Amino acid sequence: MHIREIFNKKKLVFSFEIFPPKATSSVNTIYKTLEALSDLRPDFISVTYGAGGGSNQNKTRELSSLVKNKYGIESVAHLTCIRSTKDEIKQILEELEQDGIENILALRGDIPLEDEVKGDFSYASDLVKFIKKHGRFDLGGTCYPEGHMDCKSLEEDVKNLKYKIDAGVTHLISQLFYDNNDFYKFLDLTKKYNINVPIEAGIMPLTNNKQIARIATLSGSKIPDKYFKIMDKFAHDSEAMMDAGIAYATEQIIDLITMGVDGIHLYTMNNPYVARKTHDNIIQIIHSVNRD
Repeated sequence: MHIREIFNKKKLVFSFEIFPPKATSSVNTIYKTLEALSDLRPDFISVTYGAGGGSNQNKTRELSSLVKNKYGIESVAHLTCIRSTKDEIKQILEELEQDGIENILALRGDIPLEDEVKGDFSYASDLVKFIKKHGRFDLGGTCYPEGHMDCKSLEEDVKNLKYKIDAGVTHLISQLFYDNNDFYKFLDLTKKYNINVPIEAGIMPLTNNKQIARIATLSGSKIPDKYFKIMDKFAHDSEAMMDAGIAYATEQIIDLITMGVDGIHLYTMNNPYVARKTHDNIIQIIHSVNRD
């Protein structure tokens, strides 16, 4: 099933994101994660590249196939293009079709360094146009409530986002954020530029000190003072810190649902405990919205 059909059927979509394990980790870890999460029956699970970047594409395909064909949950395979040729992308599309994968999250990927090879695509919108010509996939895209780090302003980023929509993206998943007001301002801008596709809010509970430093570095997402106060209070107690992070994310999600968000995309970080606890906190609210 195409993801756009799920959005058409439900007022509120709920999904997970997982990633392949690092090369130094056992692949069994992700199998255990999927086994632990599958009974929660999210609307779909997206599979990113993880630590290996584009080199992990085969694992992404394998896990996307496993999600759909073993567990019966719709899957979305992440696909980046900045280092790829058209022939390479075409081959990947053929392989995904062979596995019955119907949905792709189309991404540019990290800009290559000077000594790295650049492929045939410059932007995610280029990839979207190419896929539209060479497959029957439903295409999702990413968006950045606080603006992409490569853009001078949020408004410029939203203007660029419109290119992806016009190219054929049917829904968006947001980068993680920790202040809902940033997301609401972003939504106002999308309306200004006539972006009318469903937009899922990307939420990742922060449950330890290392995550905060990593998130700030990699995504540029602002961490509110409230979160730092939580850290000061509970950093000495890992279990308390984990539950406090889940509670913060739960509060975020309830506010977003109350304000009419199209969906919640939970970045699980392959942690079944965090995913399950967050799910249990909000699932009755999700059911209530979808019954109305």
